[in-house]
Amino acid sequence: MERHRSNYTPKAILFHHLVPFFFFFFFFFFFFFSLLECFVAEEPVGYGYQVESVNSDPSGKTVTASLGLINSSLVYGPDIPNLKLYASYETKERLRVRIIDSDNQRWEIPQDLLPRQTPQTSHHSISENDLIFTLQNTTPFGFTVIRRSSSDVVFNTTPNPSDPSSIFVFKDQYIQLSSSLPETRSSLYGLGEHTKPSFKLQPNQTLTLWTADIGSANPDVNLYGSHPFYMDVRSLSGDDGKVTAGATHGVLLLNTNGMDVNYGGDRVTYKVIGGVVDLYFFSGPTPELVMEQYTELIGRPAPMPYWSFGFHQCRYGYKDVADLEGVVAGYANASIPLEVMWTDIDYMDAYKDFTLDPINFPLDKMQNFTNTLHQNGQKYVLILDPGISINESYATYIRGKEADIYIKRDGIPYQGNVWPGDVYFPDFVHPQSEPYWENEIKLFLDQLPVDGLWIDMNEVSNFITSPPTLNSTLDDPPYKINDSGVQRPIISKTVPASALHFGNLTEYNVHNLYGFLESKATHQGLINVTGKRPFILARSTFVSSGKYTAHWTGDNAARWSDLAYTIPGILNFGIFGVPMVGADICGFSLNTTEELCRRWIQLGAFYPFSRDHSEKFTIRQELYVWDSVAASARKVLGLRYRLLPLFYTSMYQAHKKGTPIARPLFFSFPEDTNTYDISSQFLIGRGVMVSPVLQQGANSVDAYFPTGNWFDLFNYSRSVSVDSGEYVTLDAPPDHINVHIREGNILALQGEAMTTQAARKTAFELLVVISSSGESSGEVFLDDGEEVEMGGEGGKWSLVKFYCGAANGSVFLRSKLENGGFALSQKWIIDKITLIGLENVENVDGLEGFAVNITEGTNLKGKSDVKANFHSDKRFVIVEISSVSILIGKEFELELKLKHDTGENTL
Repeated sequence: MERHRSNYTPKAILFHHLVPFFFFFFFFFFFFFSLLECFVAEEPVGYGYQVESVNSDPSGKTVTASLGLINSSLVYGPDIPNLKLYASYETKERLRVRIIDSDNQRWEIPQDLLPRQTPQTSHHSISENDLIFTLQNTTPFGFTVIRRSSSDVVFNTTPNPSDPSSIFVFKDQYIQLSSSLPETRSSLYGLGEHTKPSFKLQPNQTLTLWTADIGSANPDVNLYGSHPFYMDVRSLSGDDGKVTAGATHGVLLLNTNGMDVNYGGDRVTYKVIGGVVDLYFFSGPTPELVMEQYTELIGRPAPMPYWSFGFHQCRYGYKDVADLEGVVAGYANASIPLEVMWTDIDYMDAYKDFTLDPINFPLDKMQNFTNTLHQNGQKYVLILDPGISINESYATYIRGKEADIYIKRDGIPYQGNVWPGDVYFPDFVHPQSEPYWENEIKLFLDQLPVDGLWIDMNEVSNFITSPPTLNSTLDDPPYKINDSGVQRPIISKTVPASALHFGNLTEYNVHNLYGFLESKATHQGLINVTGKRPFILARSTFVSSGKYTAHWTGDNAARWSDLAYTIPGILNFGIFGVPMVGADICGFSLNTTEELCRRWIQLGAFYPFSRDHSEKFTIRQELYVWDSVAASARKVLGLRYRLLPLFYTSMYQAHKKGTPIARPLFFSFPEDTNTYDISSQFLIGRGVMVSPVLQQGANSVDAYFPTGNWFDLFNYSRSVSVDSGEYVTLDAPPDHINVHIREGNILALQGEAMTTQAARKTAFELLVVISSSGESSGEVFLDDGEEVEMGGEGGKWSLVKFYCGAANGSVFLRSKLENGGFALSQKWIIDKITLIGLENVENVDGLEGFAVNITEGTNLKGKSDVKANFHSDKRFVIVEISSVSILIGKEFELELKLKHDTGENTL
């Protein structure tokens, strides 16, 4: 609105006399404020701290230092004047560095909210730690973490005088911490969740960590999860060779607050809007050991039920129970495996949790549908959102109100708005929230015994942005993190940061924990209600979420770029300690195409979590819709189901040691620096490599092969052999994906089937890939697939390890059992043994075949049949030994030797 203008015009002579004064005043005013603006603009964010005193315990395992502010700066608020630094060796492989306010308690993650391993009384000496912490008594101060074994600098916060962002700053709502990196030798992975074309972090980018309902179809912005952890894989150092290629360490900043992490290649800088500095360093020195050390602290990944490794089908927009039944029938008629049927929010009554739409998804029909699935050996999973509809006739809402477990703002429950309309959000910090949530799950499952729960929208997502609290620096902090890539206010489309959780904890501090805490409550609730191993799929995650839940990469799009993005996304969650992860096959939003969907199922069949999911207003994309997609699905899911023992055993390894199921190539080949940049291939376990087509119209793929002999799992007679790592162009016709197994591995395979239940009833086949230099090995973990603890003491399980070596014209294969009683009770047998990769046998005179001698574990169905086939290049021979009928639960030894007569094979 324009202000009223006066009609009075001053006399010209008066104006004339005022002109010189006006220009003088204007010039002075402009000059003064320009100087002030320059001064403010150039004022550093902070001046750093100096060391005032240092103490250490007699063992040298703990250092405490007092830090004093050098000079104050008001940029982003006043500095905290006095700090305490604590450095301690918590284990032989883990160093913790913590910096806090000396005078006032600040927000830190309570142990009861996020349980983590507490340091045990350790008898190791300081010399056993490979990481050396050094406090630099410079002005400003810094500290370094260096490897004892190689003198390689792992972390170095010593300030660079020419770079203000390298100075350590600690304010109430702004913490800045920076470390230099050896740019040409450091390869970083992690710091998510983001959609990226590259698994390896690329320089000159800002990685924002603030959980938000932003679709994963949007690259380079903060998404659903917050994981302030990175893995650093180092290349060979200069001429001295002290640092070997593949030397790996991990760094965790355990902080729940929003942050920007600036990565410049030669430096990583954290800019955090609250909390404290709580750094953990994991010495490795291999990627697998870093994961073992990291998950030792945050918790091992939760075991997943066996059935969850089957194929899943979902869609937002299934109309009614008949629609669901039609999809299940469509898969059966097309002979495509279908393990789990899913339903999005369509099943709910007015989108209210724990309810059923009485018209389209009535209870009786839903019960019949679920029972039919179960009779067919199939499962059913439903979605839940955290927002509870404000409705006085809605029992779930009433019980929550009576328990007083909703997030509050200004003393009353905070009102948001999502699918059901106005909602309150359960406060999963509240000690009564878990009993409340468990009771709602129980009441619902008593009516409809679904097999798993999908918890969505838990960033928390909100369809509205509430106004900020006046004069609140929580809702409007002085430093603007790059939320949504545009420095969007942190209160946008979520619960306001000034809202309060139980114990007066602010949403500002616990925002990034919401999905994690809901996963934790859901996990425990399902165990208590069902007594079985739970399956939970969560969208929002934090450090330690893998201890409770699986994850999918969220709302991608049916685009070729999104197909490629899924590999870095899945590999990232493996190193975040969430190994059960997948992406929406064929794309969630936009209309997919036949070619894209065909290539996507070829890749998605080898995701740890394999699910087709699409958005309501897109075309249908179930795998049977197109004949060519159906044919590819039968082929690749057939192989997936044969590989179920590998997927499940990899889950066991993840649960026991934290290693991912889907792994980057450098996990198995850390010394091969070419693997550090690969974002288009991955491994299942340690030795099965997936090399998909990711480009439209392509009928070949340039795949990188690390050194060794690799064999096509669809056709053992096709192989690739490289003396040192190199790219090889492979044929990839429309119906084919390249999947290879490397020499030195032994796989336990089972038969193809329509369900995992049926597959588990088939006999085992051992696929032995002979190593050209040493012993081949492998293992298979066996249990009932649903016992709560996986491989626990006194549990019903077996672990079978296989070893194979060759010498003097013979091949020796043996097994070793741990807890073999369970496998024996199931009477599982190995009915076939296939050996591939045998070399040079064609040069043996008089070769007519092989003889088999089983010296232990014989339980044969008469004579076994031994067949040998050469590859077309006559380099390798394939030997198949069928009808051996060896009990997998009983140790055996087998010798395969050349036979020089034409008589019958001996056993």
